[in-house]
Amino acid sequence: MKHRYMLFLAALFYSGAALAHPGHAGGVLAGLLHPLTGIDHVLAMLAVGLWAAQLGRRAQWLLPLGFLASLAVGGALGMAGVAPALVETGIITSVLLLGLLVGFAVRLSLLPALSIIGAFALFHGLAHGTEMPVAESIWLYAFGFMAASAALHGIRRVAGPLRSTARTLAGVWLAIAR
Repeated sequence: MKHRYMLFLAALFYSGAALAHPGHAGGVLAGLLHPLTGIDHVLAMLAVGLWAAQLGRRAQWLLPLGFLASLAVGGALGMAGVAPALVETGIITSVLLLGLLVGFAVRLSLLPALSIIGAFALFHGLAHGTEMPVAESIWLYAFGFMAASAALHGIRRVAGPLRSTARTLAGVWLAIAR
C-alpha cells in the first residue's frame, strides 16, 4: 500500500510543466494551472500540508488555511506593485526550511508554526501577485490559484499514512529538490 503512495508522489514531482511559469491568460483555468507550473510552489505547498499533518490536531487545518490567507495578502500586495528585492530568496528559503521541518518532524506550538507559515506565504503571494494577468477577471484567476494551492496542501491525506521514515525522507527530499 505504501508503494502506491510513493508512486503517486513520484509521479506528481515528475511533471514537465513544473519547470517554469508560462505566459498567462486570465480565468479560472489559468489560475488553477499557475501554481502547478513552478516546482518551488508545488514543493512548498506539499511541505505545508505534510508538516500540518505531522503537527496534527488544529494545526492540520490552521496551517494550510493560514498559508492561504497570507498567500492572498501577498498576492494582493504583489498586484498593487509591492516587490521587495528578496522575494525569490524568501521562496527558496521557504522550500528548504519547510522541507527540513517536515524531514526532522519539528514540533512547534501553533503560534510559532503559523508565524513561519504566514511569513513564507507572503513571499509566495508577492511573487505570484506580480505575475497575475491583467486580462479578463483577476478574481477568477485568483480563485483558481487559491483552489490549486489548497489542493496541493490536501495531498497530505495521501501522504499521511506513510511511516515516519518515509515522511522523513520526503521532507529531506523536499528540502534539497529545489
